Amino acid sequence: YLLCASGDFVKVYSVSTEETLWLMGGHADLVTGIQLNPHNHMQLYSSSLDGTIKLWDFMDGIPIKTFTVGSKLLALYTPASAEDSVFAVIPKKGERDTFQLVSVKLAKGAGQDLEAKELTVVLDGVGASVKHIAFGREGAYVVSVKDVNLQVYFFKGKLLNRFSLSTVKTKGGDNRFSCVVCHPTEDCIATGHADGKIRLWRNFHHRKEYTYSTLHWHHDIVMDLAFSLEGTRLLSGGVESVLVQWHNESSCQKDFLPRLGSPIEYISMSSDGALCCTLHTDNRITIINSNLRFSRSIQGLIKSRDVKTGLVVDPRTKALVLNGEPGHLQFYSLQSDQQLFSLDIVQRQYIHQAGLKQSDLVKVAFSAQGTWLATVEESEEVTDPELQLKLWLYSEETQSFQLNTRINTPHDNHITDMCFRDMDELGDDSLILVTTGRDCVFKVWVMVEDTDPEAQQSVSWSCDFVGSYHNYQATNCCFSEDGSLLAVSFEETVTVWDSLTWDLKCTFCHPPGNIRNICFGRLTCSKYLIGATDYGFLCCWNLLTCALEWSAHLNVVVLQPDPLSEHIAAVSWLSKESSLFVFKPNEPRPIYIQRNLCKEKILLAAFVPRDEPEMISSEKYLWLRKSQLFFLTDTQELMTLSTKSLEERLTPSSKQLAVEESLPVTPFSLLLGKHRRQQAQEDIDLGKPVVHNKQEQASPAVKELLHTPAHVLPSASFLCTIFINSLLISKENKSAEEVADEVEMESEKAEDDSDEEDVTAMEQEDTSHMEFLGETTCKLSKSQEKELRKIRKMDYSWISAF
Repeated sequence: YLLCASGDFVKVYSVSTEETLWLMGGHADLVTGIQLNPHNHMQLYSSSLDGTIKLWDFMDGIPIKTFTVGSKLLALYTPASAEDSVFAVIPKKGERDTFQLVSVKLAKGAGQDLEAKELTVVLDGVGASVKHIAFGREGAYVVSVKDVNLQVYFFKGKLLNRFSLSTVKTKGGDNRFSCVVCHPTEDCIATGHADGKIRLWRNFHHRKEYTYSTLHWHHDIVMDLAFSLEGTRLLSGGVESVLVQWHNESSCQKDFLPRLGSPIEYISMSSDGALCCTLHTDNRITIINSNLRFSRSIQGLIKSRDVKTGLVVDPRTKALVLNGEPGHLQFYSLQSDQQLFSLDIVQRQYIHQAGLKQSDLVKVAFSAQGTWLATVEESEEVTDPELQLKLWLYSEETQSFQLNTRINTPHDNHITDMCFRDMDELGDDSLILVTTGRDCVFKVWVMVEDTDPEAQQSVSWSCDFVGSYHNYQATNCCFSEDGSLLAVSFEETVTVWDSLTWDLKCTFCHPPGNIRNICFGRLTCSKYLIGATDYGFLCCWNLLTCALEWSAHLNVVVLQPDPLSEHIAAVSWLSKESSLFVFKPNEPRPIYIQRNLCKEKILLAAFVPRDEPEMISSEKYLWLRKSQLFFLTDTQELMTLSTKSLEERLTPSSKQLAVEESLPVTPFSLLLGKHRRQQAQEDIDLGKPVVHNKQEQASPAVKELLHTPAHVLPSASFLCTIFINSLLISKENKSAEEVADEVEMESEKAEDDSDEEDVTAMEQEDTSHMEFLGETTCKLSKSQEKELRKIRKMDYSWISAF
């Protein structure tokens, strides 16, 4: 297993398959440290900024105990020498940016939630990073590094030794400490430094007679160090993306594993010494064999320098598509939290050097079926950029995109937006790509058959129409849902064009301020066009009346329509906080408002369609039933809105199993649940009312069968009679009046067929909740029931217009 702290979760990966086995959630804030329990290697301790330490059984992904410390925890250490305590780094009270290493006594008790308030300060003025502290051989001493100072505290004699290096930077030398590790079997400390040097300290029991030797290969900061299990090898990593292995503390004997893709942030050794893994700045874990051979990698969402492409959803895989490595497009699976694949768009070697003007990917668009992909790349030149528009066709054979058409300089200046006309039913003939540019035009690109007999492909793309409006810069473009209209914004004006004849139909204007975002309404709201201006206005225009329907004073930075409903999400940025507003264009009042969604500025958002609509109990989250909303902040964090409450999310799955009786746990239960769902669906299709048998669900025998593992179930003979009895329907004596009512209902069935479902469902409704409140249900007379049926038949659809 590979254990990894990720946000407020702890992830458990399988080393052999790279799968995420468990996502252990329970912390309410960032997880800052994870350490194996030295006395039980099937258990894991984790610390968090929420002030708790949790003990997990990571084999099953369930929490065992939670210790509340009550102070932010920034790092965690579990030396084997400490019996009933762990060590943690906490902020020093009353002082900013000052931290101390404390010993936390873990209380023993029967409950799951315990308090651990007994803290003992071990070292003052330590670094906040987990890499700045290390425990020595057999836990006899602890070492801390900060700036150019090294502290060694010996537990037995309560002795503290301090060593300082020169603060003067000479000939490119920089003595500041970056990390520290201790030799597993000898009294030796290895420290990494900002100038790439590694120092090996010995004889540090004496303040005056200590010695150190220096190893130097890295040209920049040493990010992390790790000793092998027996201590004969030292591993180091840094910004060069090379793992260096030093033998016997000699600078002459060293091995390299180069080209690991991005700078190495952390190095970790497996408990048996057979594997080591490196964590990289591009959010990737690389697993490496002990002979320094690459084994496999787990790639998460790459943090790009600047996400210029926006958040785009691949219609084929439902993956999130955005900038990845320089010049690449990453396809990121939200379900598995891993990168599906990376597509090299620019196809040039990227040189990691500041100041070089290199081409990068700036725009991406998919056709409705995901068959075509359009990309724009441009150099970083501000005045005269090199532009390339590329069209990629998805190949079923290679299961990837292949370059179809390359268009050099599609516009004379930066391309500002790009979109496909999404008309699923009309096929490739209707496929149109529109690009807008700062050269004051928008261009329409269409597919044409390639007449060249030597051409490798049958179709290619060429320009079909060029449009402009009063020599203003074109900024945004989007097609209506049926593809009949194209909206293009030119600075302060939105123009609407007929996509068949390319005639200008109408213009909308809302000065002062340029149009920042535009989108069409969908489904029942398709007659509306929404626009946001950079002067803080959100406007809704009616396309039928060509008039402004409503406007709101809101500084919208992101405007994102849901492809499966009428809802539109608008994210505003005001006084250092992002707020979310969800609305339908036909009414100016939002259906959902979440102020102070986060402190960071949200730059991008995307609705990702769900595989199946989610059952949502809370009415305020009904708009998230068909799609899930994701945000990307300016700190490159991907966030989503959860429909579950904080308590539900923090309740571990083990507790939820006990609480949610309907949740299938065994294969038999899964099979039975599937059969029931199919039967219910068939009943619905046939127009039958679905009646849930409350008695059957509440039967203790059924609960025993479905929720108890097979190997601990009582004998079948014990459960059989209870189970059979639970399936029998209790005999009820019906009164003569009820029988007469039923006969009358049957006689009216033919004339009132359309209401049958409603009436039956109404009569089958469970009234037990009313009885709990102490109320009595009053019986309707026959005449009242007839009246009720007449009311039900009446057509009230005319009222919806109001």
